[in-house]
Amino acid sequence: MSASIKSLIASGTKLWLDSVDPELITSSRAQGATGATSNPAIVSDLIQSGRFDSQLENLLAAGDDDEVIAWKMTNFLVSQAQQAFLPVWEETGGNDGYVSFELDPLLEDPESPIEDAARIARYIELGKKWSEGQPNRMIKVPATPGGLACLEELAAYGVTLNVTLIFTSRQYQAARDAVWRGAQRRSSLAGFKSVYSIFVSRVDVYTEKHVAHLSDAAQGQVGIVNAKRIWAENVDFWKERPVSLQQEIIFASTGVKNPADSPLKYVTALAGSDIQTNPPATNGAIEQSDVTFSNQVAEPTSPAIGTEIDEKVDFQKLEEVLMAEGLKKFADPQKALLQTIAEKRNSLISS
Repeated sequence: MSASIKSLIASGTKLWLDSVDPELITSSRAQGATGATSNPAIVSDLIQSGRFDSQLENLLAAGDDDEVIAWKMTNFLVSQAQQAFLPVWEETGGNDGYVSFELDPLLEDPESPIEDAARIARYIELGKKWSEGQPNRMIKVPATPGGLACLEELAAYGVTLNVTLIFTSRQYQAARDAVWRGAQRRSSLAGFKSVYSIFVSRVDVYTEKHVAHLSDAAQGQVGIVNAKRIWAENVDFWKERPVSLQQEIIFASTGVKNPADSPLKYVTALAGSDIQTNPPATNGAIEQSDVTFSNQVAEPTSPAIGTEIDEKVDFQKLEEVLMAEGLKKFADPQKALLQTIAEKRNSLISS
């Protein structure tokens, strides 16, 4: 483990890998990673690599259709990752060592709208199905109206939740409150764990485009300020509740989008607590750096920058725009995954 990664972990950050590639998980575990997350784009890339053709051939021989194969392959890859992190889950009593499994993104496909009641019911059905018998699996649900509406029932059932696609405090509060209502319906809070994935760099991409009149000091800082504020809200809320495990923020979308920025911009600013799900390239930059990380997430924002952001950034509009973009980015990779499997079907059968 490099000195820089050691210092990041020592600062209080849990390092999760934004991949379920078995090779990357092996190397990341050696570098101190304690969890991972998955999505259809990750699964599609792994299938395209050809490394899992034997598993695909078995599923094709069984007569499964493309959608069934997509979910069986996702379950296979996530389950493999879970085995790698299960010792962490056991050592921490369920406080760490999870792998996230994303529910069907096509439930939110803007091009194929589903009635609200049917969407909510399907989220609940799939959340229960894919969490059954999986102690260190987190079920990833988006902070959309349909996703938020299913959280209480899933939490009450005992599902460990990762609420994703959160851009604003409003979304975070709605998700947290629904999860907590559900948790209180359980017979016991033992083992209750939840996390809330705050997307960071996408916020700065938005402000550069839509709030170009921010000062140089504030531009590029909104994602960090927003994430820090939500993190502080989360700390304040849960310290008043009788929970034994940490209910944490995941700092997601930590890869920089502006090439002028340091690749460690968000890692450094949000070091010190909770979880970072970093892309492999970002973790590589950490490993190769000589940075000594310290607790920065608890450091207060400059009052002047905070005031300017509050005056100039319309967070309701920000949420609307980023959610519209996010839902497309959510659904399109699942469609691409299905297309990848269809192409693999043709190539493997004809070979």
